[in-house]
Amino acid sequence: MARGARPSARLLLLSLGLVLLYFSSGSSVGVADAQKTWCVAKPSASNDILSLNLNYACSQVSCAVIQKGGPCYYPDNLVSRAAVAMNLYYAANGRHPWNCYFNNSALVVQSDPSYGSCTYY
Repeated sequence: MARGARPSARLLLLSLGLVLLYFSSGSSVGVADAQKTWCVAKPSASNDILSLNLNYACSQVSCAVIQKGGPCYYPDNLVSRAAVAMNLYYAANGRHPWNCYFNNSALVVQSDPSYGSCTYY
């Protein structure tokens, strides 16, 4: 294929078909073997957005771990609570990148953000 040339629709469909076949064939290497990821709040996210994210995530999943007495209650701040809630939502919905978008206020990370008794799942 010449540099800058666009691939044909047939080539794209063939590639997509091979990818789908690979993942549906029960291959020993696949999505389950991918490195685990977590969803956390971007440091630059505003408190207003984090508050919306927290309310939305907790309307979809149980946020008991960030309630008073829960293992993720401390530190008692919006960024920490929103990050835990956003990750709970992300994990409950399949860990897809689109489940960690939150209006571009979140990041998918490969380092476990768990701390103390607070485990990010």
